[in-house]
Amino acid sequence: MQNNLPFMKKFIARKSLLLSIIWASVIFILCATPGQYIPSASWLDMLSFDKFVHASLFFVLSSLAFISVEQSDEKAYVFVVIFFVCILYGGVLEIMQAKVLINRNADWQDFVANSFGCLLAAVLFKKIKSFFS
Repeated sequence: MQNNLPFMKKFIARKSLLLSIIWASVIFILCATPGQYIPSASWLDMLSFDKFVHASLFFVLSSLAFISVEQSDEKAYVFVVIFFVCILYGGVLEIMQAKVLINRNADWQDFVANSFGCLLAAVLFKKIKSFFS
């Protein structure tokens, strides 16, 4: 497995835009899944785990999108735009859960967790970038 790590790093770095689009699609599918198909646990356990999942999903999405920014000439501008697009995507998904999707509910705490994942990716981006260099 150790021998495959450089290949995986290069693959992720080269295909980060495509991977971020695929990951955004995975997030959409997970958020669009009707509530009855989501495993249930006690509300206290689910509350903290659910927020961790939201933050993790958006951390990965933002990280992949930020890696793709490295190929842009106007990195700072594009980085900020990508950051806000990821946050906006999390907000739009929550609104869709409230207004469009069946058996789903919007939760402002999920939006905060989504945004936190984006913010964490932005704060840790230098470390993430150095991992792929």
